[in-house]
Amino acid sequence: MSVYLLRRLIQAAGVVLAMSIIVFVGVFAIGDPVEILISPDADQMERERAIAALGLDLPLWQQYLIFLGKAVQGDLGRSFVFNEPALELILQRMPATLELAFAATFGAILIGLPLGLYAGLKPNSLASKGIMAGSILGFSLPTFWVGLMLIMVFAVQLGWLPSTGRGETVEILGTRWSFLTWDGLTHLAMPALNLALFKISLVIRLTRAGVRETMLMDYVKFARAKGLSPFRVTFVHVFKNILIPVVTVTGLEFGSTIAFSVVTESIFAWPGMGKLIIDSINVLDRPVIVAYLMIVVLMFITINLVVDLMYSVLDPRVRLDSK
Repeated sequence: MSVYLLRRLIQAAGVVLAMSIIVFVGVFAIGDPVEILISPDADQMERERAIAALGLDLPLWQQYLIFLGKAVQGDLGRSFVFNEPALELILQRMPATLELAFAATFGAILIGLPLGLYAGLKPNSLASKGIMAGSILGFSLPTFWVGLMLIMVFAVQLGWLPSTGRGETVEILGTRWSFLTWDGLTHLAMPALNLALFKISLVIRLTRAGVRETMLMDYVKFARAKGLSPFRVTFVHVFKNILIPVVTVTGLEFGSTIAFSVVTESIFAWPGMGKLIIDSINVLDRPVIVAYLMIVVLMFITINLVVDLMYSVLDPRVRLDSK
């Protein structure tokens, strides 16, 4: 296990270094922030002073080396717009995004697993066919359209839920969370459902496919022949063995939820990292963009490692060795 972890950490360091180069060069190529941040009425001397103050007068390779040296010390740069550390700005918004991602992922598992299990155990029933047809809609409908329809129905016409914002929050260990208050939950409901819709369909189909495959296995037939109850066969012999692909995909989708919640956060004015990155792109705030992308890369690497380690917990046959 220790050899495996060491190997994965070395791989992770290489991935982070490679991604830092790609991100830095890519962000440098998308435009010149000077044209947005500096008034067009400023004279040449003022422009040069501003460019030097932002560190944009240096060659690209030198800017990258300065960034890399500071990044090792935990400094990912200073925002051009807010004049605050980029990492601090992102960490201020991260709890809101994590809360939304956890709520969407938990909702997908809570809804998708039972529906997929039922669809796999009774594939020819009318309800099962309805569940599978609904999962196709979950894959097909665009997120921005679903978000607008949710606002139109539940906020505008019915008036049941608020359309934007995060609502009332409660501070725990220096971090503010909205799911601990009723007002926060009502604000969280629609964006979480909008973000979870695709994942619900994915979990349904994964679970159903796993159940249909596992039901044909010899150990399941043997368990039935022993006279075990359908409940025990389903939840001890079938359900346990279909969790590995579900955990794998759900873990990776959790990272995607964090990284690509931009649309949902923009539609519902959710004050998370996604909305911050959109605002930063609009003004070409390079330090915030680079810091956001690097944090997302680190999240994906961490989630992949956690998912790999969970394999050995769910299935003893999976061995994490140094091969």
